[in-house]
Amino acid sequence: MKLDKKIITIDGPSASGKGVLSSSLANHLNFSLLDSGLLYRAYAYCYESSLDHELALKSFESINFVNASNKYSVNHDGNEITKQLRSESMAKIASKISMMPETRKNLISIQRSFKNDNGLIADGRDMGTVVFPEAAYKIFLTADPETRAKRRFLELQKKGQEVNMRDLIKDIEARDKADTERSLSPLIPASDASIIDTSILDPDQVLSRAIELVC
Repeated sequence: MKLDKKIITIDGPSASGKGVLSSSLANHLNFSLLDSGLLYRAYAYCYESSLDHELALKSFESINFVNASNKYSVNHDGNEITKQLRSESMAKIASKISMMPETRKNLISIQRSFKNDNGLIADGRDMGTVVFPEAAYKIFLTADPETRAKRRFLELQKKGQEVNMRDLIKDIEARDKADTERSLSPLIPASDASIIDTSILDPDQVLSRAIELVC
């Protein structure tokens, strides 16, 4: 398989720092960005109203992703739903339906359509293993559950959402277990991925390490 140097995948569990690194690295390299987590949440939003994959896919056609400096806002039928998609409840729904074969089948071609000649940063859980195995540069971020829960707590608190630290840790551990043990596209590093533990690193330090790996 010929490796594509214009694709960089960044995988890892929730709150490991994928989103911040992906956006920062995309801006640094002037690459476009695929936020696959947001894509799955948008699909979950469409699926939730019908519980039917065919109808969800049809509804998904009305989703519009607006990219401003690699920060996305999302509209559906003219209504902005970004805040709703970023909620913890929608994250749980997206995590649940991501285990369904129909979901993965419906979204993989959409994800691959983000590939372009200028360069792509693909942020997700199976970007390097399933969606873009041809990527020349693959990064896998990790961090301990407590650190990730603190990050998620602060993120949700800034958005004005009611959160409980103990519940967040339980949710993260449960999501990790589901993601790593599922038979379909499990959350694992690609065999040729570089692993970065972000537990004691700030975003600038993580970005510096990533730049060293891909430049």
